[in-house]
Formats: sequence, C-alpha cells, structure tokens
Amino acid sequence: MNTITQAYLRFPIARRIEHWVMMLSFTLLGLTGLPQRFPDAGASQTILNLLGGIETLRTIHHTAAIVMMFGTAWHILVMGYSVFVLRDKMSMLPSLQDAKDGWQALLYNLGFAKTYPQMGRYTFEEKMEYWAFVWGAVVMGATGFLMWNPITATTFLPGEFVPAAKAAHGGEAVLAVLAIIIWHMYGVHIKRFNKAMFNGQMAEADMLHEHPLELADIKAGIADRRPDAATIRKRQMIYYPIAALLTVGMLAGIYGFINAEETALTTIPPITQTAPQDSGTTP
Repeated sequence: MNTITQAYLRFPIARRIEHWVMMLSFTLLGLTGLPQRFPDAGASQTILNLLGGIETLRTIHHTAAIVMMFGTAWHILVMGYSVFVLRDKMSMLPSLQDAKDGWQALLYNLGFAKTYPQMGRYTFEEKMEYWAFVWGAVVMGATGFLMWNPITATTFLPGEFVPAAKAAHGGEAVLAVLAIIIWHMYGVHIKRFNKAMFNGQMAEADMLHEHPLELADIKAGIADRRPDAATIRKRQMIYYPIAALLTVGMLAGIYGFINAEETALTTIPPITQTAPQDSGTTP
C-alpha cells in the first residue's frame, strides 16, 4: 500500500508566532475577564485568590488587551504587505462559493450529498472563524474603550453607553470563549488534528481532504507566483511610507486608548458610616 508522506508549507514561522501570541493574549483575557463577569462563581473566586486580588486580575487583563492591540496592528501591516507588495490573493475574503460549500458540507454530513465540497486555501469554516474573530475584536475593542475610559467616552456619548458596553463586552466574551472551546477545538484538534500551527506544514493526505484546490494549484506551479525583485522593490518604496504613517497612527491610537484616563475602575475599602456625635446642644 502506498502511503502519502509529502508535506507542504502552510504557515511560515512569523505567522505561527503571531498566532501563538494572539492565542496567549486571548487566553489571558478569558481567564481574567470571565471571573469579573461571574464574580460569585467558585472558579472565579479561585482564580481571583490565585492571582492575588482584583487589582492584579485587572492589570493582567489590561496587559493582555494591550498585547492583542499590538498583535492586531501587526496583522494589519503584514496583510497590507502581502496584498499590495506581493500581490497575494485575498483568499480569506468570503464569497458566494463559501455559502455553496457550507450548504454542500451540511448535505454531505446529513447523507444527502455524495461528495464533500472541494475548497482552496481556506475553507468556509476557517473564514467564518477568522471574521468572527475580527468582529469580536472590534466589539471588544470599542466596548473596552468605553469601560476603560468612561469619562472621555461620556464626553461624546450619553452615559447609558457605559453600562451598555459592559453588558456587550461580557456577552461577547462568553460567546468568544465558547466558540474557541467548541468550534475551534473540535474543528482543529479533535475532528482532524491540524499541526500546521505547530510545525507549519500539512501532510498531502490532509491537503487532499481539506484544501484540494490549493493542492492542485501547488502541483501546477501556480499557487505562489511572486513578482520579480525589481517589481517588489518598487512596490516597497510605495508601501513602506504608507505603512510608517499607518504605524504611527495605530501606535497613537493604542497610546490614547491606554492613557486617556488613569483607570476605569478603582477598588476601595468599604466606607463605614457612623452616626453623628451628639454635641450636647439643641437646635
């Protein structure tokens, strides 16, 4: 019996590092955010005690959020270089074909279709997960700013936006954590263990099952056609100044996000009210 052992590079080391940094920040955000969302739960109290109190919990949460902000900024710059300079296909954009693939996959899993959909660089599940993360980052960033800087926010918005942001932030956090635990863990680690984010490669047998159209392009020699060096240099001369301005803008935004106010919340000891002393005089 012939065994397919050929493997193909799917993610270079830089993309894998980016993935693990974002995963670590997401994990810390979940571990320190959910105890604040459900403070009376036993697990929340355990985490709170292990970390040394609510202030430490919030510091870790804010630090993880800052790391995710920098990771998002880096991702934008890398994607800009990939699309503008290298002219890589924007294969993560959703299309009508993804809806067709999703419908065929459903019919296949129910036994009403004989074949599984043939997909390319990214499957419809991967695109859904990616854009769900983008949507979650936007929602969590916006609501996080409102809670982190309530005075600044209410200068431009009604005060009701702050408690609304708290409710949306907590609800989106629960949804995001459940999506990772259920959807991502099953699709990537249980249904078919995907090692691409560990070693960067995918075996040909897995490529045939998950990304047969990309595999066909690789074998045909058209999957990774890069411009010549002179063209890349010309595009770099255009992109680098734009990227520099974009970087300054994003860094300024992150700095303003962090330093607009001292803090959103401060835990203080409870104030004990005492009855006023009788001065011995009658009014």
